[in-house]
Amino acid sequence: MKISVSDLIVRFMEQLGISHVFGMPGAHILPVYDSLYHSNIQSILAKHEQGASFMAGGYARASGQISACITTAGPGATNLVTGIANAYVDKQAILVITGETSTHIFGKGGLQESSGEGGSLDQNVLFDSITLYSKLVERTDYLANVLNRAAKILLSDTSGPVLLSFPFNVQTELVDDTLLDAIHFKKHLSCSGAFHHNDHSEAFIQLLTAASAPIIVAGNGCLMSSAQSQVAQLSELMNIPVTSSLKGKGVVAEQEKLSLGSLGVTSYGGAYQYILEQADLIIFLGASFNERTSYVWNDALLKGKKIIQIDNNREQLEKVFKADLAVLADIRLILTPLNSQLRALLNTHKINSKILTASFHEYKMECCEQSRSKLSELYERFPLVALFFQELETHFKKDIMVFDDNIIFAQNFFNVSSENNYYSNSGISSLGHAIPAAIGARFANNKIPFAIIGDGGFQMCCMEIMTAVNYQLPLTIVLFNNATMGLIRKNQFQQYDERYINCDFINPDYALLARSFGIHHYLVRSESDLEGLLPRIDCHSCINLIEIMIDKDTFPGYTSNR
Repeated sequence: MKISVSDLIVRFMEQLGISHVFGMPGAHILPVYDSLYHSNIQSILAKHEQGASFMAGGYARASGQISACITTAGPGATNLVTGIANAYVDKQAILVITGETSTHIFGKGGLQESSGEGGSLDQNVLFDSITLYSKLVERTDYLANVLNRAAKILLSDTSGPVLLSFPFNVQTELVDDTLLDAIHFKKHLSCSGAFHHNDHSEAFIQLLTAASAPIIVAGNGCLMSSAQSQVAQLSELMNIPVTSSLKGKGVVAEQEKLSLGSLGVTSYGGAYQYILEQADLIIFLGASFNERTSYVWNDALLKGKKIIQIDNNREQLEKVFKADLAVLADIRLILTPLNSQLRALLNTHKINSKILTASFHEYKMECCEQSRSKLSELYERFPLVALFFQELETHFKKDIMVFDDNIIFAQNFFNVSSENNYYSNSGISSLGHAIPAAIGARFANNKIPFAIIGDGGFQMCCMEIMTAVNYQLPLTIVLFNNATMGLIRKNQFQQYDERYINCDFINPDYALLARSFGIHHYLVRSESDLEGLLPRIDCHSCINLIEIMIDKDTFPGYTSNR
């Protein structure tokens, strides 16, 4: 049976398991929107295309499934760039559908044309470095090959964004609906799921048993692999402390006795000192050892230590250090049989669990003197922020999703349980990410979404609050109000002799702004304003804006390398 290409695109999305698509319509993409009208896919109208791309990213992070966004040609597509770049760095499977002018006017100066012809914007070049595949589909005779390649990438375990652009006239052409029969919609595994011939398994166990003070560095790869329980089992079986990268925060509940919190240049916990002074084996599980985690690639952190690295991304293996054992594999599929082997060896007394010395406990956040001093100082500088996160941890022990633009406060004040989800502003670290990402995530599941954001980032994305209003989604926004771009002001204070430029601004009246949105507003100026606040707020079904006042001239103590 003959169907339109626009109908085929929607059926393709349905077979990929896509249930929501975020975007904004425009004339050049209306045929696809018209096909969505009769589809089970819910199309979500954002207020700005960048918001739509962040929503798609939030949906992908919260669900682990393929997400999608859709826009028209020209500015519709270009407005996606920041969010898609963010998704590319975070390796999120997002299908991007854009419209384009009809092929017969390519190169003639068509409105919003981005074909690259006749001096027009070349959309493919623009997106080439931030997608795994970008294609302008000018004809239908190779459409099956294009869709097959897109599906293969999106269904890979090392996925990323894919962009397909369809000219208006191509969307309305008729094709045979059997074309989809040529598409492979099965999940594609790009790496080994188990140790080969026990070689890596034996090497892993030998390195582990030879070590006196091993430590696990758990990264986002553990979350993407759904390997949280396997990492916890390995830690408990062998009595191995665990620290996480910022993106891996919560892989192992940070309240656990073997947790050293998160590792990173903005962390005041004891993990860094423990690795530096005690550890002789570091087990990297899905952690990329990026600038934050590595303390700007501090050689002293790894000096004289054995290293095991497991990652499902070939590019991450030994990218910035040489490992004694580097394994390309899915973490969960690796650790499941490995834990069984270790348990059997323990039961037959062929190996022993590690004995934690008293020094380990000294490095725990609440005991390490250096960390305690730094944390106390941070508490004294930001008491309202610290108290808020304590209240959040106490009141919501499970089933919340926290999208965080600010990072440093949550990294130090918020202990993430294994039953909550913490999503740091990773990727390219774009301000204005938290609110739309939290909205997208709420479409993926019924967990309670929180967006943690500063007043600078808030003004980049606050219009998306109306998206939550339009779809009656619960959302609690925690806004830190200091009337400045805090990180910039901190750097100008520390490194530029207090020459403040383009960091301060005048804020709107957030109570009036919240009223105009039709949402609830809560102002926090003192500790008494926070007492019992969260129990009083309906976070399950309402949209709330909690405004926490902080001093613009109070800064975290760490010094940036820039």
